[in-house]
Amino acid sequence: MVDEPLVNEYFETIEEIEDILAIRCCLLQNMTEEIKNLTNYHWLKYS
Repeated sequence: MVDEPLVNEYFETIEEIEDILAIRCCLLQNMTEEIKNLTNYHWLKYS
């Protein structure tokens, strides 16, 4: 899920990749219910 925005893209620097991954991680952090449903981990709890 984290690498989805990187697929089939070209990056000049590692900083470009870091920026995109940071944005993606922030987005995923707010998608807790969707991730729980996709993984089917009934024990997965967020505090």
